Amino acid sequence: MKTLVKVLKKPITSTLIAILFGFLVSAIILAFAGYNPFEAFGALFNGIFARPKYISNVIIKATPIILTGLSVAFAFKTGLFNIGAEGQYIAGTIAAVCVGAKLNLAPIIQVPIVVLSGVLAGAIFGIIIGYLKAKFGIHEVITSIMLNWIALYLSNFVLNTTAYHLPDSTSSYPVNESSYTMLLPKWKTSDAGMAALKPTKWLYEVMLKTDINFGILIAIILAIVVWVLLYRSTKGYELRSVGFNRDAAEFAGINVNRNITQAMLIAGALAGLAGALAITGTSPHKLSTMAAFENNGFNGLSVALIAGSSPIGCIFAGLLFGGLLYGGQSVQQDVGAPTEIINIMIGIIVFFVALTKVVPSLADKLEKRGAHRVK
Repeated sequence: MKTLVKVLKKPITSTLIAILFGFLVSAIILAFAGYNPFEAFGALFNGIFARPKYISNVIIKATPIILTGLSVAFAFKTGLFNIGAEGQYIAGTIAAVCVGAKLNLAPIIQVPIVVLSGVLAGAIFGIIIGYLKAKFGIHEVITSIMLNWIALYLSNFVLNTTAYHLPDSTSSYPVNESSYTMLLPKWKTSDAGMAALKPTKWLYEVMLKTDINFGILIAIILAIVVWVLLYRSTKGYELRSVGFNRDAAEFAGINVNRNITQAMLIAGALAGLAGALAITGTSPHKLSTMAAFENNGFNGLSVALIAGSSPIGCIFAGLLFGGLLYGGQSVQQDVGAPTEIINIMIGIIVFFVALTKVVPSLADKLEKRGAHRVK
């Protein structure tokens, strides 16, 4: 009994139970709709793990979601609700294209400039939210939502300007090849590269049939950096103190307004980085006209919730999310079930994650019952 109680009290237990319920409820819905749940889930897992290029594409799909999840999780830990990750992500894509399409320097110089421009754009959107919150008390949700729409229409405006609009298309000019963060983009398509890769089938498939890039490594490194910042630094202690109790933090001599602004700046920078890496790391390396949000930022919100706002947890939650989104395509292709079932599954998982307090309270009841029996 004691072992069971300990297991139930662990945060990861609630998350795993939420994922299990997500699959279970989705299976019931599929069965009622006339589809075989086992075939559907078989197609889902085949679409994720059956071939090396599928796994690679899942990682590529997960990378921006991990970073926007980190953005939202970081803000959560500091007592802020960064629903503006979508707009900050779009700002990062705009800046990356504006700089990357015009500059054409050596890759070692070009890549950092293009990526940092995206980081800066996201940080600017974030700091606006933080400043308005700190200075005037305007709730971050309101300003975030407004800036999301501003970013969307700004993206469409920029790609339709003479300087960036690609003639006879609904997109911008792509960034120059020197901006690419893909893994050995020129070498792998050269005769020497193809000859070196061909003997190893899985490597050949991953390198030549997917846009495998350095984004996932950057995301993992930043997740660790954010964890260290939050839990192993004085600044992180200040930021979390403001998130736990703003009045107590101020009484302790912490500059609350400055920390709010800094927290949103960092959150915005992370989401902006996600946008920049999406442009430099994956085809078609350009902006396209958007009629609606692409949800890379909003998906980050779900990732942060599933991860329990844990920076390290965002890596695994992002991979889960990426796997469901990419593998979900196979559910429709192989079984004929609508891809909406994947969105339903994700929604159910997030819903049950939101009920995480139920599991620890159940553990407390079991513990009390065990104590009564001992007496």
